[in-house]
Amino acid sequence: MDFYNLVKMAVDKGASDIHLASGNHPAYRLHGNVIFTDDPALTEGEVTAVIKALLMADKFNTFMTVGEADAAVEIGDCGRFRANAFHQRCGTSIVLRVINSVVPELSTFNMPKAIRKTLELNAGLVLLCGPTGSGKSTTLAALLNEINKNKSRHIITIEDPVEFIHTPKHCIINQREIGLDCQSYANALRAAMREDPDIILLGELRDRETMSTAMTAVETGHLVFSTVHTEGAAKTIDRLIDIFPADQQQQIRVQLSTSLKAVISQRLLPRATGGRVAAFEMMFVTKAISNLIRENKTANIDQSIQLGSQTGMITMKKSIEGLLKQGIITAQTAKAWSFDIGETDQLIT
Repeated sequence: MDFYNLVKMAVDKGASDIHLASGNHPAYRLHGNVIFTDDPALTEGEVTAVIKALLMADKFNTFMTVGEADAAVEIGDCGRFRANAFHQRCGTSIVLRVINSVVPELSTFNMPKAIRKTLELNAGLVLLCGPTGSGKSTTLAALLNEINKNKSRHIITIEDPVEFIHTPKHCIINQREIGLDCQSYANALRAAMREDPDIILLGELRDRETMSTAMTAVETGHLVFSTVHTEGAAKTIDRLIDIFPADQQQQIRVQLSTSLKAVISQRLLPRATGGRVAAFEMMFVTKAISNLIRENKTANIDQSIQLGSQTGMITMKKSIEGLLKQGIITAQTAKAWSFDIGETDQLIT
């Protein structure tokens, strides 16, 4: 296997990920599909050699002792990648997520125009949710880029690892990487509140401590963007509350009801003509939704989103219907990805 040529070929084709796994042929993910190359199946020694060449010594030691390691890496003129190396039953593996070298422009995405409402916030919590590989980091980068172009702010990002590299335009931008510039999300977030930020981008709300600190940052007047690996606004809110003990959950509901400003859920669907397109659910916390959160009635949030179309809110189902009506996706895709198969059957027959 010629590792460099494999990476260059995958990047040139527009792949999102590159997979090297012991006992498997090299592969890459293109438009959501895994494609194997004609190279022979990899040995554990070959994969481990690639991992050692890519990771710094301390990261490689972590990989060898703990069994996994994350890192941001650069490969020649192929660009930057988010790497995760790990041990598995047949040996070792590494997955390289391609990081676009160009910070994306919000105008180039098929996003609801209402997403720009988040750019006018001075404080609050804005969450991007969706499965891994759904484009959350890209959307966040595009939002920060708009702020960087149009406002004078101090932005601190805390990421694991740093993905898009932002060049300061009208904003001061400090980007910190977990394990390289700081020890943990919670520690870095606590420190950030003493570093005069206006906006904090938190790569992921991973645990109770990070969530608590993020809420404190919001309540002290900061705008916080972050991601959660969940599906939909209601499930995202339930997930955040459920990480706390039962005796603290009502307090968290009250805090979220005032601090949370928007939840944007997205996933990538195959285009009818090739490639992928994003479908969105967008919820803004109105007075009615704030009351639902506080009163533990999140099951009613979907209905509030449906009724809130005049404020820019949209359900995932409605977004998928729109893509189908525009001919951007096929009826089969709409049926496969809708959250309500029965109603989608009616739509496509």
